[in-house]
Amino acid sequence: MVPCPWFGEMANFAKAHTQYDYGIHLTLTCEWHTYRFGPLSAKGEVPGLVDKQGHFYKKRHQLAAEATTEEVERELRAQIDYALDYGLQPSHLDSHMFSLGARTDFLDVYRRLGREYQLPICLNGQLLEMVGGETSWLQTDDLLVDQVYMGDWDIFQAGKLADYYFEVLDQVPPGLHILFIHTAYNDAEMQAVCIDHPNFGAEWRQIDLDTIISTAFREKLESSGIKLIDWREIREAMYGHEQ
Repeated sequence: MVPCPWFGEMANFAKAHTQYDYGIHLTLTCEWHTYRFGPLSAKGEVPGLVDKQGHFYKKRHQLAAEATTEEVERELRAQIDYALDYGLQPSHLDSHMFSLGARTDFLDVYRRLGREYQLPICLNGQLLEMVGGETSWLQTDDLLVDQVYMGDWDIFQAGKLADYYFEVLDQVPPGLHILFIHTAYNDAEMQAVCIDHPNFGAEWRQIDLDTIISTAFREKLESSGIKLIDWREIREAMYGHEQ
């Protein structure tokens, strides 16, 4: 997330550990109450992207109501170019809160930038419907993720997040699928970021982390016959070369 305050730390880690897969999480919204961030572009150039304090809007519908196509493209280009100028070698683009699915013209910008920078984009009909978009906006030449799996509020409240992730491994059909997780430590820093926001909050993220790195999960993954791939492989298949 290029506009976030600690981007530099993550970017330096990525440059020092090129064996891992990194993408640019294109960011146009900021859902947190106290951990606020805004555009890389000058605020006067993208007034439709910011609230009165100069931060990104918290909600997708606010972005959809206020932003212009030109502002969205200006800011997303700024984020991609900044990451590239920093020396990063991203494997793909995706969208924070899938805000780029909120309007069909946003989706067109997303596609255009993916083609121009030769980076696959994360696109899926479920995600579109989740944010109020329509699957009719999808195009025949879109590379689509067949299915996305992600815990929801009811599962979390029931204390069943870890169980859900194990269950996913039993139901994945053939195809390209993504299990969305949000990992972090449930410590004072993350609790401050997520204050009054338990949905995908600090406790949730610790459960995600503990589950995914557990021996039991890895053994279950292996016994399920699921092949893990990364976006670098998808990029190579689409554009014929690695970055």
